[in-house]
Amino acid sequence: MPTSAPPPPTASHLAPPTTPATPAPRTAEEASAAPAPADRRRWFALAIVMTAAFMDLVDVTIVNIAIPSIQRETGASVSAIQWITAGYALAFAAGLITGGRLGDIYGRKRLFLIGIGGFTLASALCGFAGSPEILVAARVLQGATAALMVPQVLSIVHATFPTHERGKVFGLFGAIVGLGAVSGPLLGALLTEWDLFGLGWRPIFLINLPVGIAGLFLGAKFITESKAPRAVRLDLLGVALITLAMLMLIYPLTRGHELGWPLWGHLSMVGSLFVFGALVLYQRHRARTDGSPLIELSLFRVKSFAAGIAVQLTFGVGLGIFFLVWTLYMQMGLGWSVLRAGTTGIPFSVAVSVAAGISVQKLVPRFGRKVLQAGALLMIAGLLVYLWESEQYGMAITSWQMAVPLVVMGGGMGLVVAPLTNAVLSEVPKEHAGSASGLINTVQQMGTALGLGLVSVVFYGAIGDRLAPEAVGPAFVDAFQQALWWVAGVFSVIFLVMFALPARPRAHVEGDAHAEVGAS
Repeated sequence: MPTSAPPPPTASHLAPPTTPATPAPRTAEEASAAPAPADRRRWFALAIVMTAAFMDLVDVTIVNIAIPSIQRETGASVSAIQWITAGYALAFAAGLITGGRLGDIYGRKRLFLIGIGGFTLASALCGFAGSPEILVAARVLQGATAALMVPQVLSIVHATFPTHERGKVFGLFGAIVGLGAVSGPLLGALLTEWDLFGLGWRPIFLINLPVGIAGLFLGAKFITESKAPRAVRLDLLGVALITLAMLMLIYPLTRGHELGWPLWGHLSMVGSLFVFGALVLYQRHRARTDGSPLIELSLFRVKSFAAGIAVQLTFGVGLGIFFLVWTLYMQMGLGWSVLRAGTTGIPFSVAVSVAAGISVQKLVPRFGRKVLQAGALLMIAGLLVYLWESEQYGMAITSWQMAVPLVVMGGGMGLVVAPLTNAVLSEVPKEHAGSASGLINTVQQMGTALGLGLVSVVFYGAIGDRLAPEAVGPAFVDAFQQALWWVAGVFSVIFLVMFALPARPRAHVEGDAHAEVGAS
């Protein structure tokens, strides 16, 4: 099940999600550099970068379903399990904007090849990891290399295809996003259940090797190099500060339950607020001195953008909590096989894809912000139905009974994730649309990492330390029910904050929406 489900690029690229984020170039001038339509190499380049994007999406969604198997085989602790997912999200979030800017400076093709090569190597390290510690380190490396690879995808598309062809290309990209969201959990379940060559869960990572190697060689041959027309500068200190602040906040959350909530953990979480404050002051200084801050703070003067950032952050928190505890509930609480758990999530993924398409094409143009708020209410309703069913049927609940709340939740999520980024960007000056979209994507990934860290509080905190075997299932079921209340509370906050979004988001014009949404 995905930690986030990225929306179709007609609106944005989340997780959802998703999420994984794919920044595009900031300027329309690069369109002039696009090859002539007769150049068939551009379609090979498109297939290569789309495959890489699909690989990243599947890798995000494929891992959760195998978490219980990883824990059983490696003996991973609670915090290690959280860091297998949160470490990826944190490294990905911290590197997204920098990865996009590195592509602008040194070339999108070059950074894409470095990213896909590193991602493939990190996948091999994950697949052959001999201990939970090595697996966590490899996942962090995987997230960092994905942050180099993923931002180049739509940038390469923008620099490779002329304006009149981009609508078709973005439609194909939306299909890839939906396919990744649907196929990831099922593919993870099948690979784990088949136990290929006696490798257990490891093929969920090793499957990236042939795809990555092929992408590396074919990308070198068919992708055309491109750079930003104007020089931009890196803000490495800004990246260091934001990463440090997130680590100071998330690490104590993931280890707190296991270590008995020591004093240093509370001090670290409080200290993270001061580091975030230092980041804000430094970004103001950088904006005054060289005009290339990591975060464009002036964007927060736009009410809809500030509200949208809050929505993205809390949305990521809610999804980060739900998808991990959902997997643990089904496999470790109810004792289901990995394949049964994986197929149970199919109605959710299908509902997300269908609702996302309808919301962008039919509903948002007519009803505006109300569609997003209806989506939040649907997710709350689905959570409450799920909670009622879990309490009503207990350990005897079936996949078919879960299908109803999952379809409701998936429909709600689809109504939110597809149009959200466009709604947030609609009042942002077009010259800042690129940096704004990059910040939205980064914040969502940070929210996911924070949500995964909070699992130790809202889920594991409700489970006893030394349970008898017969008490494990009921304890996990009770903890899941408690976690659902927390997630419902998060989406209630999202619903209220959405009132600050524009009632009728306006679309950016050509050369703005697609060229700039998601830029680094």
